[in-house]
Amino acid sequence: MSDPRPPARSRQRPVKTTGTVPPEGSAAALGREHALPVRQWPITLVLLVVGAGLAVTWFADFKDGFKYGLLILGGGVLLGAVLRLVLPEVGMLAVRSRFTDVIVLGFLGSAIVLLTLVAQPNPWLEFPLLDNIGQLIGRPKH
Repeated sequence: MSDPRPPARSRQRPVKTTGTVPPEGSAAALGREHALPVRQWPITLVLLVVGAGLAVTWFADFKDGFKYGLLILGGGVLLGAVLRLVLPEVGMLAVRSRFTDVIVLGFLGSAIVLLTLVAQPNPWLEFPLLDNIGQLIGRPKH
């Protein structure tokens, strides 16, 4: 006699991917009753801060003005990392998994801030190792 039950379906992964899954937390931060920039307020805020940093960097005509602008820019990227970490829904700020987004944004923001702090002339943060960096790569000291 034959078994009336259908054969069990295997739980194997598909050979061909048919679509992509949006990253976790990629839903809009606010409902559809709000305008798009307001619904997507996390990415809007980050872009405004980064834009302000670029404007200060571009238009600063005072001593070390570019450093202030780059610190604002790096702070904006770090703000994006913090928002991605603490908010459940961040809309278009979510690109990959939460872990990947926070690590990448945190690394890039920290690198911008650190490089700004050691930028010449007159660095705000000094590393004695960087004073002789030319000798470390084989150049004679002048």
